[in-house]
Amino acid sequence: QVQLVESGGGLVQAGAPLRLSCAASGGTYSILTMGWFRRAPGKEREFVASINWSSSSTYYTDSVKGRFTISKDNAKNTVYLQMNSLKPEDTAVYYCACTLYGSSWDYWGQGTQVTVSS
Repeated sequence: QVQLVESGGGLVQAGAPLRLSCAASGGTYSILTMGWFRRAPGKEREFVASINWSSSSTYYTDSVKGRFTISKDNAKNTVYLQMNSLKPEDTAVYYCACTLYGSSWDYWGQGTQVTVSS
């Protein structure tokens, strides 16, 4: 079992930065990749970014490339999402998740709300 707890959400103005954190506990030794997802009002949940726990390889959805950066601190079992130049369309509940084998996202956090005002 892996427990994931997100923090760092809030209300910001367009153009401002915000950093989300996701602390993992439990069976963290088995984590292959961690990722961030978001669900905007009335929309499906979408992938935002991911990072491989050992190689640090990263992937981003096109809409956040150049603005968001995913990183990790293995010693703290924590993954971060640095969000810069936020736009109102980034407003969503952000979730972190992890996959143990790469075939599915096995564990999810409870989500943290990010609201970007124009």
